[in-house]
Amino acid sequence: MIRRALAVMLALLPWWVAPAHSEEPVNRLLEFSELDGWAEDDHAAALDAFLNTCGDINGSDWTSLCSLARAHQDAPRTFFELFFRPVMIEDGNDPLFTGYFEPELDGSRVPTGRYRYPLYRMPSEAKQISPWATRRQIEEGDFMRGRGLELVYVDDPVEAFFLQVQGSGRVKLRGGGAMRVGYAGHNGHEYRSIGQELVARGVFNQHQVSAQVIREWVRRNPAEGRELLWHNPSFVFFREVSQVPAHMGPLGAMNRSITAGRSIAVDPAYVTLGSPVWVEKDGHMSLRRLMIAQDTGSAIKGAQRADIFVGTGDKAGEIAGTMKDNGRMVVLMPIQRAYASLAEEL
Repeated sequence: MIRRALAVMLALLPWWVAPAHSEEPVNRLLEFSELDGWAEDDHAAALDAFLNTCGDINGSDWTSLCSLARAHQDAPRTFFELFFRPVMIEDGNDPLFTGYFEPELDGSRVPTGRYRYPLYRMPSEAKQISPWATRRQIEEGDFMRGRGLELVYVDDPVEAFFLQVQGSGRVKLRGGGAMRVGYAGHNGHEYRSIGQELVARGVFNQHQVSAQVIREWVRRNPAEGRELLWHNPSFVFFREVSQVPAHMGPLGAMNRSITAGRSIAVDPAYVTLGSPVWVEKDGHMSLRRLMIAQDTGSAIKGAQRADIFVGTGDKAGEIAGTMKDNGRMVVLMPIQRAYASLAEEL
């Protein structure tokens, strides 16, 4: 799945810390008329995303709603308004909306002069010994050579590093076609932020560091850049995700493809995976949109915390990297669950 750890910007940058669950959640029932922009949204697009995972939500009421959703594909707004109620869940922490994306690299199934940086399958001993070899030892030593563990070769070691941070992505293959790769495991070493390391060295101030700044600095300083990447001893291994066609979105936490602009990662302690969630946020990518909670992430903690899946490739990465906004999200709960959640607080 695409969300095994942090979104790439959260993992690389030093400015964000996940909020603690500081207060007992408070639920407030809202009306659909209180959702800014509700009437103007594309409810059919939201229903399509909902149908992708609704059959995997536990509960007889969800099973019934999934059947009703299929029967209301010609009236999607009516479906949501008839069978759900908007519930605002707050836990005392400030709202925060960030973005994540699926990287896209250029690669080849066989090594060439250009494509010479391998993505590796997980070796058997790394499954048994933790921590295993460090990033430096794996890339400099003989741990992986001659074992046939190369999954695919890419043309950029910096992008390969970023792919490991993100944990999954898509590789456009030389000669046509594509391969989707997913997280298979890691070497057991804790992640160290290279963004924080650049700040600690005095190379940049904290506010200057971004994924693109790191890329450019490593490419301008290849020897020092390699040492910088080795500062992070954690190393991720991959597997080919053949059950998901390359034209579809990557797998989320529900083991289904997620949808750009309609899928979000949430904290399942507050939001049932598969639930519709109304998102209102401004900033670089202003949104008034019904989205579906289909993913999770270790950095996504809190009732008003969400990570928005922007899409695949460099442009999606640029958008995701600029997203750090306030706003609010409102969970659409099945009617009985909505009223039950209020009764629990009495």
